[in-house]
Parts: sequence; C-alpha cells; structure tokens
Amino acid sequence: MAKKVKIGLVQNRCTTDPAENIATAERGIREAAGRGAQILCLQELFTGRYFCQVEDHKYFELAEPVPGPTTEKMQALAKELGVVIVASLFERRAPGVYHNTAAVIDADGSYLGKYRKMHIPDDPLFYEKFYFTPGDLGFRAWDTKFGRIGVCICWDQWYPEAARLTALNGAQILFYPTAIGWHPKEKAQYGKRHHSSWEIVQRGHAVANGCYVAVPNRVGHEAPDGGEGIEFWGQSFLCDPSGEILAKGSTDQDEVLVAEIDLDTVDTQRTHWPFLRDRRIDAYADITKRLID
Repeated sequence: MAKKVKIGLVQNRCTTDPAENIATAERGIREAAGRGAQILCLQELFTGRYFCQVEDHKYFELAEPVPGPTTEKMQALAKELGVVIVASLFERRAPGVYHNTAAVIDADGSYLGKYRKMHIPDDPLFYEKFYFTPGDLGFRAWDTKFGRIGVCICWDQWYPEAARLTALNGAQILFYPTAIGWHPKEKAQYGKRHHSSWEIVQRGHAVANGCYVAVPNRVGHEAPDGGEGIEFWGQSFLCDPSGEILAKGSTDQDEVLVAEIDLDTVDTQRTHWPFLRDRRIDAYADITKRLID
C-alpha cells in the first residue's frame, strides 16, 4: 500500500434525473483522478435529490440492488482510472427492506463490499426511518490498493461508537458521505452553531481515533415536493489525525477537493497519542445499555 495518498471528495448539486446525477458524479471523479486523487468519495445518495424530506412510497422506485447497475458503472470507472471509489446508494434488498448503503470499489474495479447505514434519523425534513432499515453488517474496514478505509454515512457521524469501532477494524481513513443542511427558518438563528457542531464532532473522531476523516456533503437548495426544503451547506472537508483541516469546500459551489495525506501519520499519531492502547475495555460493559439508571 502507498504511504502518501491523494484523497478526492466530490460535492455538487443534484437534479431529479438519476442519469444526469451519475454523469455529474463521473465528471467529478474524472476531474479528481486527473488531479491525482487515488481514493474518491461521493456524497450521500448522490444519484438523486434528498427525497427523505417527505414520506412518499413513490420514492422507493429509486432504489436498486447493491451491487447493481450503478455499482457496475462505478466499477468500470474505477478500473479505467485506477482509483478507489466510495459510492452511496439507495439499496433495494428485498420487498419492504431497503437500506442507505455505501459500496466500496477497489482500483482494479473489484467490488469489495458495502456498508449499510446503522443510525437512521427521524427529524423534520429528515424522515429516513420511513425509507431505511437500520444496517446489519456492522462497522467495517477494507484493504484497498491505497490504504485501509472505513465508511459510515451521515447520521452515523454523530456517534463516537461508530467511529471507534470502525477504527478498531483498522481504518486509516474514515469516510462519511453526507447530505446535511439548514432548515431555512432556522438558519439565521442556529445555522452557524449547527454547522460548527457537525464539523467539530467529526474532527474529534479523527483525534480520538488517530485517523484521517473525509466528508463529502452536497450543496444547493432542494424541495422535492414543494415546501421550504433544505439548503445543503456543502463545506466538505478532509482532516488529519490531529483534527487539522487539510481541505474544505464552499457553502454553495459544485467542487472537487483533492488533498494529499501521509498514512505514516496514522501510526505516528496512534503511537504518540495512544488512546487505543489506554482504553479500559474491562470497564466499558455499560456502553451497551440504553441508559445507566
């Protein structure tokens, strides 16, 4: 595996046309690869607009098998360009069972596996429990040509347990494909605070686990069925194991971020800040309880 690796993150607006969105993602991947990126990650549910703002059975028609037609396109692209691709998709597993899933594809085009989103939100305009069954594959990591990577998805990013278990599986880089933004009525009062919390918690995961964290997030205002919709705040970023931001996107522009990392830094950070060594695993049994009464 390479020591110095370039990471690519693609942030963009989405339309109602899946073919157009896939073409946009392909252009982003090609641009990133042209700038030397070796591991690339697309934003959450990149083939369409964020439909979870409403509960409507028509949107189940957007789901597809994983692996399936879109992963096959990504596999061909990965093989052609010699890059690793993380692609977030709406998975149709069986009638009545759907997942929010990320496919992991190696640089030779091989399908390495998938992660199914474990934490499913149910907030205003984020009605994901209507669509997604909680993941059942656990927290995973994969050896790719350019490094060992782990993937969680959006709402997972608020949970230190998810980051820790992925790191304990050996992930050197933790990817969080994301779709998060502001409610228009709340932006003026809470917008800065909400974004700051989102960024801080993920930078904290990097520090606590001694790994890189990479987060592509979409941009643009989306209101699939009318209403006020969500203003996605972009600001995709990559940070190192000390939490320092190496690259960051804008709030409102389609962008491709590319930045180089040094995987030796993971070993150095974990050796000099040995949080994994000093964990008191004998004292953590209560972490599996909902609440300690």
